[in-house]
Amino acid sequence: MSGVRVLVGTKKGAFILTADGAREIWSIDGPHFGGWEVYHLKGSPADPNRIYASQSSGWFGQVVQRSDDGGKHWEAVGNEFAYQGGPETHQWYDGTPRPWEFTRVWHLEPSLADPEVVYAGVQDAALFRSGDGGQHWSELSGLREHRTGSAWQPGAGGLCLHTILLDPTGGEKIFTAISSAGVFRSDDGGQHFAPKNVGLRSEYLPDDDAEIGHCVHRIAQHPSRPEVIYMQKHWDVMRSDDGGEHWHEVSGNLPSDFGFCIDVNAHDPETIYVVPITSDSLHYPPEGRLRVWRSRSGGDQWEELGRGLPDKDCYVDVLRDAMAVDQLDPCGIYFGTTGGQVYGSPDGGDTWQAIVRDLPAVLSVEVQSLT
Repeated sequence: MSGVRVLVGTKKGAFILTADGAREIWSIDGPHFGGWEVYHLKGSPADPNRIYASQSSGWFGQVVQRSDDGGKHWEAVGNEFAYQGGPETHQWYDGTPRPWEFTRVWHLEPSLADPEVVYAGVQDAALFRSGDGGQHWSELSGLREHRTGSAWQPGAGGLCLHTILLDPTGGEKIFTAISSAGVFRSDDGGQHFAPKNVGLRSEYLPDDDAEIGHCVHRIAQHPSRPEVIYMQKHWDVMRSDDGGEHWHEVSGNLPSDFGFCIDVNAHDPETIYVVPITSDSLHYPPEGRLRVWRSRSGGDQWEELGRGLPDKDCYVDVLRDAMAVDQLDPCGIYFGTTGGQVYGSPDGGDTWQAIVRDLPAVLSVEVQSLT
C-alpha cells in the first residue's frame, strides 16, 4: 500500500489528511462544507475514490454528500429519510411518549463489496439502506419494529444509531448500537433484529438484567474473528466471544472505564485500544493526561501509551467515532479530540504525533488505505 487517507469530520467542516506509507509528512485539505457539522465521513472499502459524508446544520437540516474522486469534488445525493412501520412513539427521559423524528445521520457504513450500497444510522434511532450510491433510501424497519422499540429512550446525545458493523464474511449479520437502547443484531440482512445485551449492567437501570436501555458508546470487531465483539459502554469496557449473545467486562486495570471510542488493531484481533475519560460528568482525561490504553490480550490487562501525547493540562474529549486504524504494517492508529487535534501513531500506538492542530472540534475519524 502506498499511503493513507484520514477522513476527519468536525463541527465546522470536513478535512482530508493524506500521507505516504511512512506516515511522517501529511498534506491537509479542507475545510469541505465549511461551517457545517460533519458528523461522519466514510470511504467505500470496494472503491477508495467513493466517499460518503453526513453534513448537518440546525438551520438547513441534513445533507448526504458523495465524492467519486477521493474527496476532490462532492455532490449532494438523496436526502429523503422516511420512517416506515414501527411504533408511533418512543419514550422520552421522563417516560412520556414522544413521536419519532428524523434529526441527522450519525453514521454512514458503505458495503464491504459494493460501492453503490451504503447504510445510514440516524437520530431518532433507525437504520436506512441505499442501493444506488445514496440517491434513494429505505428504512430497514425491522429494527424499530422490535417489540421494545416504543420503550427506547435517548442518551445525552440523543436517540442515535451510531455504530453499524457489517458481516466481514459476506454473510447476512448486521450489528447496530443505539444510545441508549443497546446492541441489536440481525441475522437476515436487516429484515429482523434482536437485542444482544445479556451481561450488560447499567447502574441507572433498576433491573440488573434489563433487555434494553444500556448506553452503548461504541462497538468494534476484527474481520478475522467476527464472533468477537468489543464494546465501550457508558461505564465498562466489554467483550463478547459469541456474537453478542453474552458479554463480560474486560476493563481490568484501566484508570477509568468510562469512554467513548474503541478499536482493534488491523493485524491482531486481540489488540484493542481505548481512550479513558474521567467520568460521565467530567469529559476529559484522568488528571488532564491524554492517554491511549492498549490491551494485547483482548482486555483485562492494559498498558498506557503516551509517548508524544500531552502529559498535563489537557482537558479534551475523544468522541465515539473519533478513532480509526489503517491496514498498513505496522498498523497505524488515529484519533481526534474536541480540542481540534488529530493524533496518529505509525507503530501500533508506541509513539504519537499531532498530525494537525487547531481544527474545529473533531466528531469523527476514518481511514482509507491507498494503493
